[in-house]
Amino acid sequence: MMRKIPVTLTLEVGSARISLQDLASIEPNSVIELDTLAGEPLVIKVNGTAIGRAEVVVSGENYGLRVVELSDLDLSALTP
Repeated sequence: MMRKIPVTLTLEVGSARISLQDLASIEPNSVIELDTLAGEPLVIKVNGTAIGRAEVVVSGENYGLRVVELSDLDLSALTP
């Protein structure tokens, strides 16, 4: 029964810590450097909890992900 509960899966590209002053000066075409190296696998999250790493792929007309690393999954910790 628990396996049918919907969860949200996201792929986190990276993050950046910036000041409010820098945030206020962002405009179209601004570039913000993230903490993830280009080509490095990205973090897979389920309901905000990291469960592994993946690479971005093209799947038909959409983006997809190819799982390259998976943590031990505790499904009860992932449900809202």
